[in-house]
Amino acid sequence: MTNKIFASLDEAKEFLYSKFGKDESFDVCIKEVHVKDLPVLCVYISGLVDGMTLTVQLTPLYFDSEEKQSTHSVKNDDIYFDNMFNFYGKAEPKDKEEFLLGVLSGQVGFVTQQGYAYLTELRSYPGRQPDEPDNEKVIRGSRDGFAENIMLNTALIRRRIRSPELRFELYKITTNGRTDVAIAYIKDIVNDKHLKWLKQRLEEINHDGLTMADKTLEEWIFKQRFHPVPFVRYSERPDIVAAHLLEGHIAIVVDTSPSVILLPITIFHLMQHAEEYRQSPFVGSTIRFLRYTAILLSLTFMPIWYLLATHEQYLPEALDFIGSKEESNIPLLLQIIIADLGLEYLRIAAIHTPTPLSTAMGLVAGVIIGQIAIDVGLFSPEVVLYAAVVAIFTFSIPTFELSVSIKYFRFIVLGLTALFGPSGFFIGFFFIFSYFCALRPMQIPYMWPLVPFFPKAFLRVFIRFPMADDALRPYIVGAKQRKRV
Repeated sequence: MTNKIFASLDEAKEFLYSKFGKDESFDVCIKEVHVKDLPVLCVYISGLVDGMTLTVQLTPLYFDSEEKQSTHSVKNDDIYFDNMFNFYGKAEPKDKEEFLLGVLSGQVGFVTQQGYAYLTELRSYPGRQPDEPDNEKVIRGSRDGFAENIMLNTALIRRRIRSPELRFELYKITTNGRTDVAIAYIKDIVNDKHLKWLKQRLEEINHDGLTMADKTLEEWIFKQRFHPVPFVRYSERPDIVAAHLLEGHIAIVVDTSPSVILLPITIFHLMQHAEEYRQSPFVGSTIRFLRYTAILLSLTFMPIWYLLATHEQYLPEALDFIGSKEESNIPLLLQIIIADLGLEYLRIAAIHTPTPLSTAMGLVAGVIIGQIAIDVGLFSPEVVLYAAVVAIFTFSIPTFELSVSIKYFRFIVLGLTALFGPSGFFIGFFFIFSYFCALRPMQIPYMWPLVPFFPKAFLRVFIRFPMADDALRPYIVGAKQRKRV
């Protein structure tokens, strides 16, 4: 039996006017229509529904004065509506709040004369098509990526994992935003403790809205505060998310965001890229080795060069070309800092510059300003060269959040090197390594499988083994089934 949540159609109209106002929002449509000879109240948000489908559904049901009046419309208008509006995407809300939330979420609400309410699934959210993401491009592979529509994103994942064990649990997060957040996992693989922990954190969120969508949600889940490193992995590729789900990870899909959150993760998950798995194992392993080397050099290259340039006693004869040969009124450390900050300002400017002007801006900043800075003696040529080399190493890091944090750690190592020489360099490196080892988001060691050391797992992290090998699921995800075959 359908729930009767209003006393009458007029009461429903008064309730909706009290919430939305009368003629105060142009996109809120509250209209009286007919389902054959039964008057009903129809309410929806015009920008969130498929108007064409709604028209197709209602047109053949339009009231015809020549038709014989039905006695069912007075006695049992809920049964009459069920029979006449025989639409598969029809739900029955339990109370007024659920009815209102359904309308705000894009469903079309109907209320009969006697107060019976229905919600019909006619949502059509505005958004982009699933184009290839700019941040995770591959030479060969699928070209579809997530968009800002949660229904589309879950469908892209479901298309790759056709298993009845794949679950999408929907939550409404925050008081005013009521943002749709879906937890995705494979039931017979996922770790129940991790799943329970995540659900508890979602229930503890007490805020008015997820203003920055997935990033705001990450900070609420992990209470990240001022930690510079990311505790989750973001991905805009359905194939990457599907691969992590099959390993036992949990994915969080947030409506209005084209990125999906993956957890639990370690720092080595942030260093992987889909291109490694689109090449042969040998080529993929080589790419991975080069990437790991680039990450290490991004952190240490500039401090090592500064150390050798300022302490010639440690400089081997084979490397006697290292060091600034031209005198400058600006100390070498300050030159490095200015060059690094200049590159950072260039990156920020590129974000805010329209695409047609970004190329011209790069030429002006990189060629004209850089060359003039050398000519006037602001920079030595070596500083500009090595700052550019370090920038290339930084761009090789596939996860943007990790690459940004590496920059700040590099400043720490550089500053300690400038203050204490070789001892400062090793102290800074040890401090950062200890910091990474101390991190345990979701009680998962951030440096696993290096610390604690798992030889076989670390070998698989360092080398891209063939897909046909009988690999176990990662130990840290705590999967119910470790064997994948």
